[in-house]
Amino acid sequence: MIRYFFTILASLFILSSCREKPKEPTSPVSENTNVDESGFVTIFDGATLNGWKGDPVYWHAENGILVGEITPQTLLKSNTFLIWKEELHDFELKAEFKISEKGNSGINYRSTILDSVPFALRGYQADIDGQHRYTGQNYEERKRATLAYRGERVEIVARENSISKESLRANIKQNAWQSREVLESLGTADSLRTVIHDDDWNQCHMIIQGNRLKHYVNGILMSEVIDNDTLNRSLSGFLGLQAHRGPPMKVMYRNILLKKL
Repeated sequence: MIRYFFTILASLFILSSCREKPKEPTSPVSENTNVDESGFVTIFDGATLNGWKGDPVYWHAENGILVGEITPQTLLKSNTFLIWKEELHDFELKAEFKISEKGNSGINYRSTILDSVPFALRGYQADIDGQHRYTGQNYEERKRATLAYRGERVEIVARENSISKESLRANIKQNAWQSREVLESLGTADSLRTVIHDDDWNQCHMIIQGNRLKHYVNGILMSEVIDNDTLNRSLSGFLGLQAHRGPPMKVMYRNILLKKL
């Protein structure tokens, strides 16, 4: 009887150990396949302008590249933008760009859309040009003009006057905002120019958080603005790519990645 009892126990033990163990729960797989490990999201699909709004005469997608082009037959009277669908507050943006020698472009952010001009923006801009005289600086389109030249860390001081067009113009001299203080040199404009590639791809990286606006090109900090002008600054708005009026030109963007902070 005792031997029979132990035989039954052994059989039960073997049956128990042979049962399939319950699987441990696995983490859900993200449905957004455009998110990379660092949290950046692709906002250009490489084939269409889905999510963007602009004049198709000047903007199109081809072979994974977003192209802005002005031809002799399509000269612009005013700057035009390709505008991303969402308003943004704090964010990081990474994008590669390539621009023709006579090109003039830039990446606007925290900008307002104008009603009076088609596809026009007013706001901060990470400047880009074909000769790279201005690439990397912070220029505020249709507002306070140059806030920081390449190689400058700048504080924009508070102002108490209104933001009428007249008061803005009165505070701009030689295309630069006068209520600014250069806190530190990040390097000379010419030395920083050497890290920017001519007629080749470059990476723009913008870190926009609170009142601090940082523009990098190819991993090097080109300009930083600390905007303490609570009356004139903007803490949110639209993102857009610029095609600047002027001679025929071509600008190309690819691998456009956004991370909200």
